[in-house]
Amino acid sequence: MTQMQRVGIDVGGTNTDAVLVEDRRVLVAVKTTTTDDVTGGIVTALGDLLRAAGGVAGRIDAVMIGTTHFTNAVVERRDLTPVAAIRIGLPASGSLPPFVDWPEDLAGRVRGEVFGVRGGHEYDGRPLVPFDEAGMLEVARAIRDRGIPSVAVSSVFSPLNSACEERAADILRSVCPALDVTLSHRLGRIGLLERENAALLNACLIPLARRTTQAFTRALGDSGIVAPLYLTQNDGTVTRAEHAEALPVLSFASGPTNSMRGAAFLSRLADAIVVDVGGTTTDIGCLKAGFPREANNVVEVGGVRTLFRMPDLLSIALGGGSIVDLDRDRIGPASVGNRLTTEALVFGGHRLTATDVAVAAGLVRLGDAGRVAGLGHATVERLWQRIVAMIDESVDRMKTEAAPLPLVAVGGG
Repeated sequence: MTQMQRVGIDVGGTNTDAVLVEDRRVLVAVKTTTTDDVTGGIVTALGDLLRAAGGVAGRIDAVMIGTTHFTNAVVERRDLTPVAAIRIGLPASGSLPPFVDWPEDLAGRVRGEVFGVRGGHEYDGRPLVPFDEAGMLEVARAIRDRGIPSVAVSSVFSPLNSACEERAADILRSVCPALDVTLSHRLGRIGLLERENAALLNACLIPLARRTTQAFTRALGDSGIVAPLYLTQNDGTVTRAEHAEALPVLSFASGPTNSMRGAAFLSRLADAIVVDVGGTTTDIGCLKAGFPREANNVVEVGGVRTLFRMPDLLSIALGGGSIVDLDRDRIGPASVGNRLTTEALVFGGHRLTATDVAVAAGLVRLGDAGRVAGLGHATVERLWQRIVAMIDESVDRMKTEAAPLPLVAVGGG
């Protein structure tokens, strides 16, 4: 019987990792530097992987990619599309308009137009007031006339009754067939502003998601791979690329969840604390039954409060590329990121990083250890204890039960 072969790719801020898995065995693993255009690093990683595996491109059954591309776009305020915000809830809910709690620099990039429409529901699912279809039609025409390409629709208590949002989508598509429409009830929970925020973030990312998944598909084609493409999601599951194009926010935390699912896969542990050390940050989370524990409260993304399916993670500004400032006796939060192999001392650069500290302490063999020999034992020990204390404190914050739990450390930071 033929065994299933899958390729997994994780695109981090510093490194792009690729593995070839046959059933439950990892056959080949490679690491390369993440490129500024993201896809260049994927093509390089795939090329290295296929060469190491002896040319198996035609036998690969599926490719799974995890990326922080979408959340980075929000954090860095780039590649975002202005959107129309439609809130269905008048005459109530008008005192706090859409974008009211967003950072101004981000709101300025995303806020296209804001519309209010009569409708919505009570907490028990009864109509608040009848849905104003005529008013919704006027809004749809205004969006068409202003050339807005994407829209987020949020109705009061739509997770309990989504009828107003669904009808609004029908009207919008009848007037603007090419419009990208995000409905809040498909993303969030009870809590209008936070659910609306998730829908608005999703709407502004759809064009980027479409370009990104198309670039991923081209990268597979350039590597000779003809197989379905999946993107990993916040909850540790995967989804087809075309679905990820429509709901990119569901892949916001796919990088950390990749690491957590990988930790469960390799360790065979269903319940554990996972510490994922990257080049810029260290993410701490908990595995429950082999999947990341889900956050049950508000999660901020780029300064925006959201409430939808996200893993319960604690990220600290500590990674292999974290810059060490001896004058201020500080580690991070700045990082050399994907420039580690050119800027760290052990690689011939001129910046002292956490990687240099690990090499000086004799914990890892990388680059030229002689370039950090002058740090001094006391300095190295003080810095290393600082790093240990940062992780210890973060692990204690994430542990929610008294019983002992195994800890799994992953990552290449």
